Amino acid sequence: MGLPHWRFWCVTFLSLTTVLEASEGDADPIYGACVQLCEKTGCVKDDCFRQCNFTSAGNDLDGGKYLQEPLYLKWKQWDCRSDCQYHCMLAREEERKKLGQKPAKYHGKWPFLRVYGIQEPVSVAFSALNLAMHFHGWISFFILIYYKLPLKDNRKTFYEFTGLWHIYGMLAMNSWFWSAVFHSRDVNLTEKLDYSSAVALLGYSLILAILRAFNVRDEAARVTISAPLIAFVTTHILYLNFYALDYGLNMKVCVTMGVAQLLLWFFWSGITRHPSRWKLWAVVVGGAFGMLMEIYDFPPYWGLVDAHALWHATTIPLTYLWWSFIRDDAELRTLIQMKKNK
Repeated sequence: MGLPHWRFWCVTFLSLTTVLEASEGDADPIYGACVQLCEKTGCVKDDCFRQCNFTSAGNDLDGGKYLQEPLYLKWKQWDCRSDCQYHCMLAREEERKKLGQKPAKYHGKWPFLRVYGIQEPVSVAFSALNLAMHFHGWISFFILIYYKLPLKDNRKTFYEFTGLWHIYGMLAMNSWFWSAVFHSRDVNLTEKLDYSSAVALLGYSLILAILRAFNVRDEAARVTISAPLIAFVTTHILYLNFYALDYGLNMKVCVTMGVAQLLLWFFWSGITRHPSRWKLWAVVVGGAFGMLMEIYDFPPYWGLVDAHALWHATTIPLTYLWWSFIRDDAELRTLIQMKKNK
């Protein structure tokens, strides 16, 4: 697999927290009353929101016939209701703090402070860094394969899994891109794109794990193995997007595929005695350690940094180590193939 087990745990955890979406905060009658009043008046205490003067069509209720809702609000979908929920949450949390009460979750999420309209800015930044690390890893792999290692007479690589890793790199970068977008603004569309891209990466990584662990080099055999898994993952993604976003089902699918590839890599690295197996084991252990923070799940410090954000941070060095393992594997297989051709 591409060992994206950190994305596997991410989707699994998000599925679980969304199943438990009815949270203490949004069940609070004071919070609920605040939101209802804000939607009528457009204000929370002394803070009033201009977008509450717009209809759903974007027209100004105050009489501006041609005035439209600002583009940045349309793009972020910060409408009257979402702004009321956000500011009522902040007001309620301030009251809870004065009473000595702990922070509460609202609609399945901790109370985060927005930064330039971004919902979870630290998670967005770490998702972007993960994307950058995958880009760096893929580019370094590309340079190694085509410019540093010997090529065959037909200019093809000796490493039999080159194309598969290129596809993995594209899927990994796509997945972290949508993770950043989702943490920037959690709406139905960004949620589906994040889940779909993560499931696609997870499914492809399982295929890659099987092909590499069993050293499948015949194209017909690769198609035979890949076809049913591709069909299953595609069907699952279509189901989530066009039938029902079933978080419980998605969690089961992700856990099954994630555990299967983790076990494959763990036993393969031990049996084959791969020279760089310690890197693979370090990634597995490091990912498990990072998950401890995810399970601990504490409220965000300064309204910005929570357990999930820190967990995203731990995957950054693990991604670098993982691509280092891929490059080592390419060098090893190239050396073996060259010796066979002599």
